Amino acid sequence: MATPVTIRIQSADFDIAAEIAALTRSNSDIGAVVTFTGICRGGEGEGAIAAMTLEHYPGMAEAEIGRHVAEAVARWPLDGVTVIHRYGRVVPGDNIVLVLAASKHREAAFQAAEFLMDYLKTNAPFWKSEERAGDTQWVDAQAHDDNAAARWNK
Repeated sequence: MATPVTIRIQSADFDIAAEIAALTRSNSDIGAVVTFTGICRGGEGEGAIAAMTLEHYPGMAEAEIGRHVAEAVARWPLDGVTVIHRYGRVVPGDNIVLVLAASKHREAAFQAAEFLMDYLKTNAPFWKSEERAGDTQWVDAQAHDDNAAARWNK
């Protein structure tokens, strides 16, 4: 049986509990679901983020995420994967991304979720700009994110 996969890129928020229920429904073999939810942070003071805008390349983003989900399914014994990424303007406290990895055992679910998040942070075709105190700037890639993703190339 093929591993159930859901990939959505949407402007609307998502319901984490409903997504977990949809992933695990009708599969009593699942023993672990690892959930990662990325949330827009704000901060305090002058450097506080007022909002973030996420842009993507429609079609390409879904295909690229699908390629990496397929790699995760090939690497670990997964019983289901969900990846939801929002686009548009979000404010502090809003959900941005959801990764669910389900498996019979927790180790595979944890590793697959980390692998997918490292990919989403470094290589997924999304662009982010942050609004701070009336100024808007594009978010640059971070070396620590690249280093985290590099561990999966071994």
